[in-house]
Amino acid sequence: MGKLYTVREIMVRRLVTLRPNQPIRDAIDILLRSRISGAPVVDADGKLIGMLSEKDCLKVFVNDAFHNTDPDHVEDYMSRTLTTIDPDADLFAAASMFLKNSFRRLPVVENGKLVGLITRRDVLDATRRLADRPAVEKPWSDSKYITDEVKAALAGRPKGPR
Repeated sequence: MGKLYTVREIMVRRLVTLRPNQPIRDAIDILLRSRISGAPVVDADGKLIGMLSEKDCLKVFVNDAFHNTDPDHVEDYMSRTLTTIDPDADLFAAASMFLKNSFRRLPVVENGKLVGLITRRDVLDATRRLADRPAVEKPWSDSKYITDEVKAALAGRPKGPR
C-alpha cells in the first residue's frame, strides 16, 4: 500500500538564502541570477527571520522613485510575518496551506532552524506522482485527510473537469 509524502520527502534542502544586512540590490541580483521568485532571510545562526519575494523587491523601485533615495538592505523590504511548516507534515497539510494563502513558497522549519523550502510546484509535482499510482495504493483518498477548511472551500466547486 502506498503512503502519503511528507514535506521532508519533497522539500528542497539546498537553498539560496539572504542576510538581513545584505544590500537589497545584491539580493535582487541573486534572485535574478538564480531564477527564483523569492528566498528566505536568515540570521547568522540559520534562524529564519524573513522572506524576500519578487513583490517585495518591486517596492524597491517604487520607493526609490517616490523618495528619490537609494535602496537600503534586505531587512528594509523583507516580509517579517512568516508562515512555516514542519518537515513531518503531510502533503495535504502543505496543500492546505497553499490553498489558504497566496504565497508561492513555504519555509520548512525544524527546532527553530530553516531546514528546507517547498513551493506550490513541489506540492503539485508530488500530487501528480501520487495520482499516477494505482487506486489500491491510495489510502489517503479518504477525505479524513482533508481539513474542514479545505472541505468548505471545495464544497461549492463542481466535481470533476469543467
